[in-house]
Amino acid sequence: MSGAVDATREEITALGAEDIAPGLAAIAITLATALDADPSSPATPSLARELRATLLELRKMSPPKAEGDALDDLAARRAQRLGA
Repeated sequence: MSGAVDATREEITALGAEDIAPGLAAIAITLATALDADPSSPATPSLARELRATLLELRKMSPPKAEGDALDDLAARRAQRLGA
């Protein structure tokens, strides 16, 4: 494996994409593998565009990550202060 495959696998794992869209995840890995196999190929720009588009679709399908906002941070600090 190499750069594109490793990075693609990491992103797929972070997104939880194998559970949501296993077919698209497999396509992304296949495209990344082709990119790594021959980076000087004339098909490289097309493969890179398709990989980018596939990963974008996977990002769109993935559930949003729960991130706290300023109010959540304030509430957490208050709870910690009261508990201490």
